[in-house]
Amino acid sequence: MRVMVMTKGDAADEGKAQPTQEMFEKMQAFNEQLVKAGIILGGEGLQPSSAGAKLTFSTSGTSVVDGPFTESKEVIAGYWIWEVSSLAEAVEWAKRCPFDPSYGDSQVLEIRPLYAMDDFAATVDPETLTRSEQLRHPSSG
Repeated sequence: MRVMVMTKGDAADEGKAQPTQEMFEKMQAFNEQLVKAGIILGGEGLQPSSAGAKLTFSTSGTSVVDGPFTESKEVIAGYWIWEVSSLAEAVEWAKRCPFDPSYGDSQVLEIRPLYAMDDFAATVDPETLTRSEQLRHPSSG
């Protein structure tokens, strides 16, 4: 099963804190453990929402709002994509993630399973699912 593990941040402090050398090294060691275990498929830290944009779609059109997104209490600060055997395994790995007290007392990781094309088999025809899978992995087919 593939999961996305999101590191959450506080919009009020977004972009103000930088990791210390010590914390950077701890996170690098954690990422190395994930690589050695064959779990990590990808991941990155995200720049503050002030560097981004948010699009809202409605029947009256699409609106674009430039960051920062201060109306959000929490923002996604970074993410990993992991391949694990179960949600329980993802939780066990996430518990090992370094915690940096300088970012505040309540840091959050959120784990969400990713859909597989098979999850849509009851509502989407096989040809469409095959084409969608080929788009996701263009070099394999």
